Amino acid sequence: MGEVLSQSEIDNLLQALSSGELDVDEIKDSEEVQVKNYDFARPSKFSKEHLRTLEIIFEHYGRLLSTNLPVYLRKNIQVEVMSSEAATYSEFSNALSNPVLLGIVDFEPMKGSVILEMASNLAYAMIDRMLGGEGEPLNKMREFSEIELLIIERIIANCVELLQEPWHNVAEIHPRLERIETNSQFAQIISPSEMIAIVTLTLRVGEVEGLMNVCLPFATLEPVMDKLNTKFWYSNIQDKDEEEYSEAIESLISRAPIPVKAVLGNSIISVNDFVGLQIGDIIRLDRKVDEELDVYVGNIKKFTALPGASGEDYAVRVTSIIREEQ
Repeated sequence: MGEVLSQSEIDNLLQALSSGELDVDEIKDSEEVQVKNYDFARPSKFSKEHLRTLEIIFEHYGRLLSTNLPVYLRKNIQVEVMSSEAATYSEFSNALSNPVLLGIVDFEPMKGSVILEMASNLAYAMIDRMLGGEGEPLNKMREFSEIELLIIERIIANCVELLQEPWHNVAEIHPRLERIETNSQFAQIISPSEMIAIVTLTLRVGEVEGLMNVCLPFATLEPVMDKLNTKFWYSNIQDKDEEEYSEAIESLISRAPIPVKAVLGNSIISVNDFVGLQIGDIIRLDRKVDEELDVYVGNIKKFTALPGASGEDYAVRVTSIIREEQ
């Protein structure tokens, strides 16, 4: 709603117009409707919220890489999410150089595939490390040999398996490495004009640093786009974490070995008597035969019981439970 003028302000305005002090053209509303350009050849299918959620997912993925890859490489690995952006697949593929290392990943049960692109210097450093070297990259890039591709395929396959856990709160996926390509022309998984999300991670293997790009086509993520928002992601992870945490604790407790012992009684004897003990000797305890025994779980007294037998084994029958308040 516009500002309401008083009568005196209206009179002053009319007087200024009549005297020529104020030009009518100057007070015309010159605001124009802002038109936003829309590129039909490159439609915006990934919002900032989608890209931010992808960053959160791959931050979790980066933590898994930094804890799992050192098992194979026996070297410290640092992973950090660098950026996320939307682009067309042609822009992504045109930026690739040859030779390139592309892992084509089947994102089952979602349709289509995603691409893991690893920098060549990282790949050569990992290969060198797997073969017993210090993890140094090559000074001059060349084509990968068959043996080198088999080694790096095993590493990328392990990286692909780690994708399942970070995506658990969005969708149940079963990623599988289909093949390794060293030429970007053989990795046309979608149309060049299709939109993709690119998440860039920085990997540091010892002193060698390089990039890993994850290409996620919109067509593959379309069924779960509604779930790619931070509100859904955090609420879902909180509910699942509480439930899974309780189940995990119960499972661990049920399998935990805990010593349980029933104390028949205590006695104090001299060292000389202890050294001279023989089979069949009798030691006088501070407890009567018909008294209840103390049963300890770990070092905590939890039950009282009466001694007896079960078949050919000694046993006790629990008579009461000692609560914490007691």
